Amino acid sequence: MSSPVDASPSRADAVLAALDPEQREVAASPLGPMCVLAGAGTGKTRAITHRIAFGVHSGAYVPQRVLAVTFTARAAGEMRTRLRELGVGGVAARTFHAAALRQLHYFWPQAIGGGAPEVLPSKAPVVAEAVSRLRMQFDRTAVRDLAAEIEWAKVGLLTPQTYAAAARRAGRDPAGIDHTAMARVWEGYEEAKAQRGVIDFEDVLLLTAGILQEREDIARVVRDQYRHFVVDEYQDVNALQQRLLDLWLGGREEVCVVGDPAQTIYSFTGATPEHLLGFTRRYPDARTVRLVRNYRSTPQILRVANLVLRAARPLPPRTPGPGGRALADIARHADLQAQGEPGPEPVLTAYDDDTAEATGVAAAVAAAIKRGVPAGEIAILFRTNGQSEAVEAALAAADVPYLVRGGERFFSRQEVRGALVLLRGAVRGDDGGRPLPELVRDVLAGAGWAPEPPSAGGALRERWESLQALVALAEDLVSLTPTTRLGDLVRELDERAAAQHAPAVQGVTLASLHAAKGLEWELVQLLGCSDGLIPITLAEGAEAIEEERRLLYVGLTRARRELHLSWAGARSPGGRASRRPSRFLDAAVAVLGAGARSQPRRAGTRETARQPRLPAVCRACGVELTTSATRKVGRCEDCPPTYDPALFDSLRTWRAEVARVAGWPAYSVFTDATLTALAETRPTERTAVAAVSGVGPYKLERYADAVLALVAGGDPQAVAEQTTAAMKSAD
Repeated sequence: MSSPVDASPSRADAVLAALDPEQREVAASPLGPMCVLAGAGTGKTRAITHRIAFGVHSGAYVPQRVLAVTFTARAAGEMRTRLRELGVGGVAARTFHAAALRQLHYFWPQAIGGGAPEVLPSKAPVVAEAVSRLRMQFDRTAVRDLAAEIEWAKVGLLTPQTYAAAARRAGRDPAGIDHTAMARVWEGYEEAKAQRGVIDFEDVLLLTAGILQEREDIARVVRDQYRHFVVDEYQDVNALQQRLLDLWLGGREEVCVVGDPAQTIYSFTGATPEHLLGFTRRYPDARTVRLVRNYRSTPQILRVANLVLRAARPLPPRTPGPGGRALADIARHADLQAQGEPGPEPVLTAYDDDTAEATGVAAAVAAAIKRGVPAGEIAILFRTNGQSEAVEAALAAADVPYLVRGGERFFSRQEVRGALVLLRGAVRGDDGGRPLPELVRDVLAGAGWAPEPPSAGGALRERWESLQALVALAEDLVSLTPTTRLGDLVRELDERAAAQHAPAVQGVTLASLHAAKGLEWELVQLLGCSDGLIPITLAEGAEAIEEERRLLYVGLTRARRELHLSWAGARSPGGRASRRPSRFLDAAVAVLGAGARSQPRRAGTRETARQPRLPAVCRACGVELTTSATRKVGRCEDCPPTYDPALFDSLRTWRAEVARVAGWPAYSVFTDATLTALAETRPTERTAVAAVSGVGPYKLERYADAVLALVAGGDPQAVAEQTTAAMKSAD
């Protein structure tokens, strides 16, 4: 094993001294496979960067032979910064795509010949072209959905030929078209892409993996270059990323993975925690370390988060998909232990409607800024991006600066590009005679920077915030390395631009819960905490509902000191207040108060005003039922019917006669699915009839006696005559 030039036992000991016992266990064992289950705010980045630093300073690692893989450019940049602070340089900290792209560009001439093709910035235009060639009609939103479906299929290592079967098993419903048509769209997309001579982001991973698999000589070069691997956010790894990681490793076991099952929130993109949950089965000698000491949030915030997560429901044993029962069980027992000082209790506020909620949240944020909380330490989080518009308008009216995470990239902004040109032009004139921050301020004054922010909000304020972020970065670099000069700053900015690692911009952050993962703020306002938004209406099935619970958990654990939750009873002013608080908040009533209780809608006087829940699993095999059709009959499509054929025929004969006399279509009495469910459940009392999907209060009143009579063996013709006679007398 080669020894690094900067090995230092004393520095290695110093690296360990700053860690808690669990973090120290991670850092002090740099060799061999390791799985780190790291809860939110438990210092996972600290643990793995110190592990790398200890490996380097102890002589176990050559820094250039270490590859740290992250999921965002920001996380990779933060890791490089922390390693630099620990006296370690040369470690490659990159995203999966960035690491693969570098290898693809380097080896393409040798493996394929010529230069590597250009990477598409977006699939949508090419998907639209493919759709047009197939003479299909889709709007922009649907085209984006089709592009997302192609991405899901490719990261799952599917092909257009294998897509349909896999999509049916997964319950995918892309843009409302059937799976065969979706496969044709995908084929058309690949053809259009080939004609343009371009590749997409998934192709970067696929092609790199293909070269490593087919060219053993190239694989040996890569494996000699990188001998130790660290993978962050391992619960979000998809099948394609895992395949590439396996090829990088080449059968070796020098890998440390870090993840949190309780933060598994990207299954819709093809990510799966199966690799994290099955790591020790794959590597039987792996050490497992659990980080549960939370250094981020107050005990009050963590109590709410723990209560919400603890209420997670175990999934049926045969639930398909990532993790099943194991994922739910691990998440439920992931209580975080607060290490910080107490703070204020989290607060839940109810508003009349969405407009009132946005206005109230904006006013609360403005008040927080007035009492001294920096705008950059405040976040407003929501479930869907569509909720952002009302909040943006309310913040603008309150003259509160804000930025939308996921909007225009920092280094693509016109003012940033202009500022970089000015800074590069000033490098030659930097003789070291003036402090770097002072010099940067003078240079950026030519781009519109001023010591004080503009009083107005909007675009002018956003421009100033961008330039101020460059000034703040110069100040940070000097504080870390006093000898930093303008040329060093420009090189740092070039590296950050290549990695899309933007400096911090001051302003209240607006972000979806998905986009907020990995971030933290002093104060978090979490709005829209109502059923239908959290969990979102589109979430079907027990597994999808539990992922929504974990998504809320991610939002709760973004807050360091203050957590404010809110929900609105109606969508618009004057509308009917039909909403209720999120069902997930039921578990936290002891903290948030009785207003957090997700009360069921008031039952009417009829015995069936509120029907029991439908079966969540197949009564025959126990598999989770994910579609409305299967939930209606309580049986999955693969299981044979279990109903009494004679009873089903009686019900169908009775239905036909009732419909004929009334002059109605047969399905208006009961659908085939409802008849099947009745024949399978064989209800013997009215409440059991009411529990069947498709039997509402109106139909129960008219047809319950007939159903019970038919179950008891009554003649369908005679029962139909009694039913129609009762209907005529009632009318």
